[in-house]
Amino acid sequence: QVQLVESGGGLVQAGGSLRLSCAASASGTIFSPNVMDWYRQAPGKQRELVATITSIGSASYADSVKGRFTISRDNAKNMVYLQMNSLKPEDTAVYYCHVLVIHTLMHYWGQGTQVTVSS
Repeated sequence: QVQLVESGGGLVQAGGSLRLSCAASASGTIFSPNVMDWYRQAPGKQRELVATITSIGSASYADSVKGRFTISRDNAKNMVYLQMNSLKPEDTAVYYCHVLVIHTLMHYWGQGTQVTVSS
């Protein structure tokens, strides 16, 4: 069983920063190697991929967050992070942690954490 728990969301003014964390706990199942992502979903919009990081640390970003957001991971702790700087009101959304396990092709989602950026 795999559980993902996000934390770190909140209310911040435009130009501010937040750091999201996602703790993954896995028992009795294959969990690595894997790809860990952050998605977000704003009201009335589709869920979109924000950033991805592989087991070996290769990262990629949506164009809308390049240069402002940084994804990182700690494989020993099964954690993934999203450092968000220079936040904009359009970054307001529920942010979800997602994991794709390579060998099983299983997808896992966290419950989401709200990020609100005021102008």
